[in-house]
Amino acid sequence: QVQLAESGGGLVQAGGSLRLSCAASGRTFNIYGMGWFRQAPGKEREFVARIGWSGDNPYYADSVKGRFTISRDNAANTVYLQMNSLKPEDTATYYCAADLYGSRGWGTWGQGTQVTVSS
Repeated sequence: QVQLAESGGGLVQAGGSLRLSCAASGRTFNIYGMGWFRQAPGKEREFVARIGWSGDNPYYADSVKGRFTISRDNAANTVYLQMNSLKPEDTATYYCAADLYGSRGWGTWGQGTQVTVSS
């Protein structure tokens, strides 16, 4: 059992930056990887970035490459998403997700944090 809690969302103007955090609790030793997804109203949830919890293998969606950086702090059971050069199209609810050894795939999700980018 792993619980995820996102924070750091807010309102920012285009070109600005935000840093999202996702704190994991519970059976965190069972984490295989962590990732970020986002969903705009009326849109399908889309992948943003992922990182392995042991091996560092960051991977990004093309839409955020060069602008977003995913990182982790295993000791703090936290994954971060540094979001730079934000665009209005980045506006969405951002969700943290965990891929667990016992349940492969993105089966564990946080509540989400809202990111709004104004023009």
